[in-house]
Amino acid sequence: MIEIDKKSGFCFGVVNAIEKAEQELKKGETLYCLGDIVHNGQEVERLTAMGMKTITHEEFKKLHNVKVLLRAHGEPPSTYELAKQNNITLVDASCPVVLKLQARIKKAHETKPTADTQVVIYGHHGHAEVNGLVGQINGEAIVIEDETELDKIDFNKNILLFSQTTKSLSGFNDLVQTVQAKMENGANLQFSDTICRQVANRIPNITTFAQQNDIIIFVSGKKSSNGKVLYEHAKSVNENTFNVSEPDELESISIDLTKKIGICGATSTPRWLMEAVMEKLNEMGKMHYGN
Repeated sequence: MIEIDKKSGFCFGVVNAIEKAEQELKKGETLYCLGDIVHNGQEVERLTAMGMKTITHEEFKKLHNVKVLLRAHGEPPSTYELAKQNNITLVDASCPVVLKLQARIKKAHETKPTADTQVVIYGHHGHAEVNGLVGQINGEAIVIEDETELDKIDFNKNILLFSQTTKSLSGFNDLVQTVQAKMENGANLQFSDTICRQVANRIPNITTFAQQNDIIIFVSGKKSSNGKVLYEHAKSVNENTFNVSEPDELESISIDLTKKIGICGATSTPRWLMEAVMEKLNEMGKMHYGN
């Protein structure tokens, strides 16, 4: 038996970005996208076939008089300023949750209690969302990916702690406790839980789904930070969890196709890709067992 998790797949922010891209592409005009619209190679290829052109920030700087989509991850103010200078029309698909976090970080920085108060962001180095967050305060933030990087922080000074929206909620809570215990000389820690609940709520669902199936096929792009978090959680619940980014990767995995198999994915995983994985598993089952 094979089933697809009904609660897996695109989150609201990604759905919104893809719908905006499709609307623009149907007009027959050239549409550029600043970075991968979603961290899923197959979905990027699908939209590329429709005419979308993915560009880097360096390529963006050289464009004039064109239309560019900003994906859900959000962008720093410098991107908007450059677009204005170069007469670039922006199709802004920034996720509302990310925009709210950007505004909170900017306000916190502008109103921080002391000049040496540190703004700390719990997030992945170089991630598009994190770059956008750091850009709100001209790079004046300390980014830490995990507790091994706590030496970047001065615990004698006040700290304002935020999180990338797609980081682990349990990881953030653990970090808060660790930082709180390290504060010295009356320094104050203020923290804001800015993790997206559309992502955080996937954890209890994945837990149940992984328990209900003998084998889990987790479908996710290799670049997806959200996918990495969810996959690792599923693996911790069910050791027979395998991560694939496309159906053909199933051929290199030893899977007992007579077992109960569950297919799930990240917030960046399209439903059609999970369905393609299910079709591949069915084909493999027919080849091995007939019917």
